[in-house]
Amino acid sequence: MATHRFYIPASDWNLENLALSAEEAHHCIDVMRCREGDRVIVFNGEGTEVEAEITGASKKLVELRSLLVGQTNRPPAALTLGQAIPKGKNMDLIIQKATELGASTIVPLLSERTVVQIDKDDLEKKRQKWQRVAIEACKQCGQNWLPTVETPLSVEAFVKRAGDPFRVVAAISPESKTLKTILQEWDGENESRPAAATLLIGPEGDFTPAEISTSLSAGFSPLSLGPIILRSETAAIYALSVVGYELMT
Repeated sequence: MATHRFYIPASDWNLENLALSAEEAHHCIDVMRCREGDRVIVFNGEGTEVEAEITGASKKLVELRSLLVGQTNRPPAALTLGQAIPKGKNMDLIIQKATELGASTIVPLLSERTVVQIDKDDLEKKRQKWQRVAIEACKQCGQNWLPTVETPLSVEAFVKRAGDPFRVVAAISPESKTLKTILQEWDGENESRPAAATLLIGPEGDFTPAEISTSLSAGFSPLSLGPIILRSETAAIYALSVVGYELMT
């Protein structure tokens, strides 16, 4: 049975000439110890996966023969996570879990209370690293839709460009409402549940009052995540779980 999964970008996807190169070939041959004749699963991050047989194997190139093609439907709602970058490796955890929970886009955010400092020259390196985390999460959990991890933005830039009709910001505030209440208000004004949503999650210590004010002015609804103050990574997982359940099931 084919168990190992590998990623081929959609730009390199060709059913008549499937091949793993660079990092994926190394992972296949040197790490997973796959050999000619073995069967593997490859996916393109846009819903298509293929069971394939290895027909040629080297450390730099693995050639494949397509055997069975499958297609996974796009998630019924596109979820965008704007996440203030937490300290340590917690951003890796958030990206991993956001991928498993079906997020379409993940935008790391630099807020006023973000502890982590990233030089402008390192932003693209960070983005590439986090995109790789998302790819690995897809490989492990069987997710065939790869989320896009964007270059880190400021909170102000993110909220100003947010275009999804349904927007919520996790906020510790007396004005915050439960998701149930926010959805009831949405249902009262619309005929169907939103097909896209943006979630905004703050850093340790929450967003500053100015950042909350900016998000509310941009049309975000203040979302309560309950009476317990959650860690940033817990808040992201919780918010994606409850919003995803309501919009994607």
